[in-house]
Amino acid sequence: MRLDKFLSDNTLFSRSEIKNLIKKGSVSVNGHMINSAEFKVVPETDNISLNGECVIYKKFVYLMLNKPAGILSASNDKNRKTVVDLAPAEYKHYNLFPVGRLDKDTTGLLILTNDGDFAHKVISPKSNIEKSYIAVVDGSVTPDMITAFASGVVLSDGTVCKPAILEKITDTSARVIITEGKYHQIKRMFGVVGLGVNALHRERIGELQLPDDLLPGNIYELNVNELRLILPIL
Repeated sequence: MRLDKFLSDNTLFSRSEIKNLIKKGSVSVNGHMINSAEFKVVPETDNISLNGECVIYKKFVYLMLNKPAGILSASNDKNRKTVVDLAPAEYKHYNLFPVGRLDKDTTGLLILTNDGDFAHKVISPKSNIEKSYIAVVDGSVTPDMITAFASGVVLSDGTVCKPAILEKITDTSARVIITEGKYHQIKRMFGVVGLGVNALHRERIGELQLPDDLLPGNIYELNVNELRLILPIL
């Protein structure tokens, strides 16, 4: 990879700013000052420093977002704000996208990444990764509803859902745990058993829980141990 591309991808400096810094002698590779922006580096093994500070190479990033209501789960949209728009400036060049989707008015845990293989494994029904939600409903959950969810709800269009866990929390709230993510799935499942959903919040993916202190709209970068709570094989 070209030195100027590596540095612009892994710092907040633009390509033109990086070229000027290289010309000024502010960049070294493996302890040697480099004056050419075209110098080829191996990001995984070379020690690259800018202004005396080591620049860490990241091929992939994984961000946890506490998604607020009213934000679109998409990479970009001409007319509406998206979850990727909430990412801090230092992550913009990673071409982030959401891992799965939450409805516009659904809140809670959403992962942003540029790792397509990771995203596919997390959202694939074959992976059997649990996604746990808290739903505010317009009626009371009954034992028959719990049984229906456990048996696999058949949606109005004939789509068969995988067995899910439904737990009553209060008279107007319930926890739902699913291992897939069909379009508007939880709202449609409740619709089949005669309940409407007034609010929906995702609290967990795999064993990764949304922290209580991560405010709506806030983001932080996940470490490998946290990622293994979602995919233990990492």
